Amino acid sequence: MYRVINKRELVKRLFLYFVPLALIGVLIGAPFLLLLCGTSALLYWHYRQLYKLSDWLLNQRSFNPPEGEGSWEQIFEGIYRLQHRHRKKRNELADLIRRFREGSEAVPDGVVVLQFDLSIVWSNKIGLRLLGLKWPMDHGQRLDNLVRHPKFVDYMHEHNFDKPLELQSPINSEQELEFRVMPYANSQLMLVVRDVTLIKQLEQMRKDFVANVSHELRTPLTVVTGYLEMMDEDNLPPPALWAKAQKTMLEQCQRMDSLVNQLLALARIENSTDTESNKQINVEKMLHLIRHEADRLNQEKGHQINFKVTPNLHLLGDEDELRSAFSNLIFNAIHYTPNGGEIEISWQRTGANCAEFKVTDNGDGIAPEHIHRLTERFYRVDQARSRKTGGSGLGLAITKHVLSRHNSVLQISSVVGEGACFSFSFDARRVVELESES
Repeated sequence: MYRVINKRELVKRLFLYFVPLALIGVLIGAPFLLLLCGTSALLYWHYRQLYKLSDWLLNQRSFNPPEGEGSWEQIFEGIYRLQHRHRKKRNELADLIRRFREGSEAVPDGVVVLQFDLSIVWSNKIGLRLLGLKWPMDHGQRLDNLVRHPKFVDYMHEHNFDKPLELQSPINSEQELEFRVMPYANSQLMLVVRDVTLIKQLEQMRKDFVANVSHELRTPLTVVTGYLEMMDEDNLPPPALWAKAQKTMLEQCQRMDSLVNQLLALARIENSTDTESNKQINVEKMLHLIRHEADRLNQEKGHQINFKVTPNLHLLGDEDELRSAFSNLIFNAIHYTPNGGEIEISWQRTGANCAEFKVTDNGDGIAPEHIHRLTERFYRVDQARSRKTGGSGLGLAITKHVLSRHNSVLQISSVVGEGACFSFSFDARRVVELESES
């Protein structure tokens, strides 16, 4: 522990150094000469200590200070402690910056730190990817020179950041970005970039859903209302017209009833979290019943339908839901394959105790841009053909959610002009293979 030397102590030390020199100088008859020699020696000693301090500060080969003497020992120790505090503060600051950057990298949005003149200070990896920036080449560059969209430039220059800016991505025309700016400190801005493409797509799907439901219900209601307006007590239509009107109104009412039932079924499946039933289902028997319905639908189409079903290959799940998933794929193939086509339906064992259901046709096929949207509600590749076949656009949406509840996924592959293949599989947890009866 070093003792602190105050001003009084220094004066005392100088007094004790020069007074003896003066007394000795008086005794030998040369007081000024002796004082001059003593002062020169003191200056040499101080300059020597100063050189050691300068050499240590400029050519610091060790963090520890050199050995000091006298009052210089306190100076060396004070500088050492000051450096130690500064190094500790510097390490704490570096650790804080490191944790800030790690936190910013963990944020699912892009974060870009800007000076008030829009020059880039720092950006996380997501920000670099969303804006197409290159690091460290773009460090110090003005962001409005790199993202040149007029709306973005105006937004950043107006400094009115109360509302976010939504803009098309500068590097991907199919991506929608949301920009939020938060001023902080005295001269810096934090730009947060969020990919809102999925949110926009969901919002558009919601709007399409409402519009499609309205359209699907309005068409039969218009037909029924039109016939009813033609009828009154004093002007009843002739029997032939009435028979036609009654048949048409009944068909439209059945169409509305089917649509409402499908919507209710879809809502029920979506709101259920787990499969309520794990009943063992005889898939061979279920497909046999579906085949009878398929044959009735196929009377006007004239397709060649081949069933390849492995016997004694059962499933655990909800029978009504799985029946709708199996039948939707089969009926869709019959409806949308041109007359006289070939349809192959298989329920086969695959892999280790797994099973796969597959429906393959040689129809017109589906373009790649439509495949990922086929399971959206009311989405149709060909609106005119769907209305002609009477499809509601809900079958594949129901199938998707049924399979999700049974730990499976609908797989779709197609080549335009060559046909399509719809399939899904179940793992060993849901497949039960019984022994064949001898």
